[in-house]
Amino acid sequence: MEKKSLWPIFWASITSFVSIATFCTWGIYAELHRPFKSYEKERYILIPYGQSSAKIAYGLERNGAVSSAILLRWYLRWRGPEFSLKAGEYRLDRPLSLIEVAKKIHQGDIHLYRATLPEGLTFRQVTARLESDGFGPSTDFNEICLTPDLIIDLDREAPNLEGYLFPETYYFAKNTSTHLIISRFVEEFRLIWTKSRQQQADDLGMTLREIVTLASLIEKETSMPSERPLVSAVLHNRLKRDMKLECDPTVIYAVQTIKKYDGTIHRSDLALDSPYNTYRYPGLPPGPIASPGLTSIDAALRPAEVDYLYFVSRNNGSHIFSNNYRDHHKAVLEYQR
Repeated sequence: MEKKSLWPIFWASITSFVSIATFCTWGIYAELHRPFKSYEKERYILIPYGQSSAKIAYGLERNGAVSSAILLRWYLRWRGPEFSLKAGEYRLDRPLSLIEVAKKIHQGDIHLYRATLPEGLTFRQVTARLESDGFGPSTDFNEICLTPDLIIDLDREAPNLEGYLFPETYYFAKNTSTHLIISRFVEEFRLIWTKSRQQQADDLGMTLREIVTLASLIEKETSMPSERPLVSAVLHNRLKRDMKLECDPTVIYAVQTIKKYDGTIHRSDLALDSPYNTYRYPGLPPGPIASPGLTSIDAALRPAEVDYLYFVSRNNGSHIFSNNYRDHHKAVLEYQR
């Protein structure tokens, strides 16, 4: 009796095994690269510090970020121990594949929240804004701002951080500490206060504190960048002549230290006994009344070469400048009746 060859069976088995392996490999490959459409618009995933890769994987599956925790764990093992997942909050704004999610978290591409500080805010207005934007209680921010620790090496007379929270747009991760946020604002001020600007202040015979204080007055007096060197010139000229600055924003700041400002400067406010009241006391106030922007700081350092001593609002955002009281009085009658 003739023996049947086993080779056909062997090759059939090999072919089946290869086919099954190829099918499984292709299936895994497709699953790794297929966008997982478990959410329509966007989703936020928070990965706490200290979690193991297994907990992260099952958490991502539970929150609908990936299709399979087991497949993610396999992918992480294949990539090796150096391919770690970083803690933080992540925004998934479109369907992503498992590999794309893993790479996003490995790279630490965390979602950042925007904090915009406009020019001319007091530190209390800044902290109130931070609270409303969800960065933390204003009381916690105020506690940091009420101490000069972050700026004392530059301004030894500073009782707090008023004037040094530099106006800019910032981005912070979720749960960034209040101290780190305020430190970032002050650090930005340090970056713009270059040796060149310090030299310009020295040339004017003014300290950093005096420049920032003057810049804060300029910031509050006009919103027009083109006018800031002119306002600066008026303030510089009055200081040289020992004239009172008679700056309305300083009166408002003085009022706000004792009560809520109602939007109108009253005659009694002009007589308020406060070192910030430049209608009553000559010279600069004791410190900044707000955080000035860069254009106001540069205007304080480089006033226009004019002999103006007065200015009055046209009530449209611009001002009329005069070098004598007669012309100024005429402008006041025309625009401030």
